[in-house]
Amino acid sequence: MNIRLLKAHIILVLALLGMTFPAMARAAPGDVQTVWRLLDYVAVDYSEAVSNGKVTSEAEYAEMTEFSATARLRIASLPKTSAQQALVGQAVGLERAIAGKSSPETVAKNARSLAAALLDAYPVTLAPTKAPDLERGAKLYTENCAACHGATGDGRGPSAAGLDPAPIAFADISRARQRSLFALYQVISQGLDGTSMQGFSQLSSEDRWALANYSGSIAFADTSVGEKLWKGDPSIRKEIPDLTTLATITPAKLGAAIGQEKADAVMAYLRAHPEAITTAPTGSLAVAREKLRQSLAAYRAGDRNAAEELALSAYLDGFEPVEPMLASRDAALMARIERAMGGLRSAISKAVPVSELEIQVDALDGLFSEAEVAISPDSASDASTFIGALTILLREGLEALLIVVAMIAFLRKADRADVLPYVHGGWISALLAGVATWIAATFVIGISGASRELTEGFGSLLAAVILLSVGIWMHGKSQADEWQRYIRATLGKALTRGSAWFLFGLAFLAVYREVFETIIFYAALSTQGNGGVMFAGAATAIALLGVIAWAMLRYSRRLPITKFFAYSSLLMAILAVILIGKGVAALQEAGLININSLDGFPRIGSLGIFPATEPLLAQAIMLALLVVGFWFNTRHAAAAAGSDRAAV
Repeated sequence: MNIRLLKAHIILVLALLGMTFPAMARAAPGDVQTVWRLLDYVAVDYSEAVSNGKVTSEAEYAEMTEFSATARLRIASLPKTSAQQALVGQAVGLERAIAGKSSPETVAKNARSLAAALLDAYPVTLAPTKAPDLERGAKLYTENCAACHGATGDGRGPSAAGLDPAPIAFADISRARQRSLFALYQVISQGLDGTSMQGFSQLSSEDRWALANYSGSIAFADTSVGEKLWKGDPSIRKEIPDLTTLATITPAKLGAAIGQEKADAVMAYLRAHPEAITTAPTGSLAVAREKLRQSLAAYRAGDRNAAEELALSAYLDGFEPVEPMLASRDAALMARIERAMGGLRSAISKAVPVSELEIQVDALDGLFSEAEVAISPDSASDASTFIGALTILLREGLEALLIVVAMIAFLRKADRADVLPYVHGGWISALLAGVATWIAATFVIGISGASRELTEGFGSLLAAVILLSVGIWMHGKSQADEWQRYIRATLGKALTRGSAWFLFGLAFLAVYREVFETIIFYAALSTQGNGGVMFAGAATAIALLGVIAWAMLRYSRRLPITKFFAYSSLLMAILAVILIGKGVAALQEAGLININSLDGFPRIGSLGIFPATEPLLAQAIMLALLVVGFWFNTRHAAAAAGSDRAAV
């Protein structure tokens, strides 16, 4: 992303944060987390204190009463916000429910509702920055927890005798279903007042998350069923799109959505293998869904600018990362989603009714579900990987090949072999730059969706302008008399250094643009784990491109010079029209150019044809310039021929 656009995004984010959370920065995360921990404890343990409207444990009931009152007082002491008074009101309602000995279900619902509202008003970190290390967690558990909680998590460790209350039994499935990983993390971090549970703040945040993750996995042993459910059911992956959701959702809440038996199995797998979420491409589709939800909310509130920014972010940050893999699996579905997301941004800019925007967001949600099925690990096969690797490289390489081969053929026709090293240097440098880009994208900086679209967009526009001039020039030399005049004027003169470097630059630009795109696609394919099959597909594509290049160079040698220039000028003209359409469409996807969608118009990406006014208009202008240029060449050649006859 360019610097100005990046600054604009930063300013926008800071402004939104400043308007939405004016006092957020003054709220200490520890204070908020302590209140959340108290509410979570009430939600889980109230059932031990009251049953059927009667107190079953005086000690537990007294603790629930104390914790709820403490939560209310702490909320009242937090920095003032527009939501604080409502939070205090909810806390009072929770105290009344406990005082009235309401059912455990009612109290748990009230406590969790208040905890969720608290985090909305005073956001704090809810999840680890990366997947926790389960082996590290097991080691930490043995060193710090097994003495009280037991080596197997049964709560009967050698130091448990005499402790009041008794240590929690992590192996108790009923309690484990009510406890989120975030709740465990909070207790591990701060301890628990009124118990022998001390805090482990001396451990790093990563270690505390690892310990929480291991402790929360003890009650869920069998991971095989959960793995099959997770990999085979997109609707389940939709329920847990990221680490934040995994850390905050309880197995009981997940069970309410998908059934408790399935929820237990999925939690067993994900708590044992949290990396399954961070490596899943469907995670970014969850980002797209969330951004679209926020965009719709902003649109309902009348903030069209924020709605547009969020819709653009849904594409660049959510859909763009999975687009290469989806294109290799189901190109038609990828095109439908691209069209729908562009149409959504266009609808926002046109200020359509909210109901119409809701329909479009719902339609996109359905398309995302189809995409999740298409890119799921179970949908991968050797055949799909091979075909994807083959078609991607063949498609991206053909455009560059046509331009470079035409340049080589021209120089040979003009007996200018001395300039060929510049052309070869250009495409070889582009390949080396592509390797450097892959290294940077993989190990250093990564490539954002906006960066990809901007690179493709500006690269395509620049190449289109160059091809316009080259195409018109070649057409001008397609007349036999014009070529002879050109030869007489330049025979024996070497190309200037500037002209030679121009050819180097054109070869570099034509090839690097396609290499850049190919890197993105192959990076997505490589995550499927079929490296050998992907290499076979790439090797086949390279072989086919080699055959095409050989045939073009061989055939071009036999062509009369005038026909060679005529065919080459037509090729350059076609490529210029295609690239100008692709370039404008890419800049639209990056958010630099508005989108005015044309419903029902076909999308033919390989020809640069997109269902929007702007790329089609750019192609029409490019075509008009070519027609005028070709007409001028024909007229000039006719006039020059007339002058030659008059001179004779």
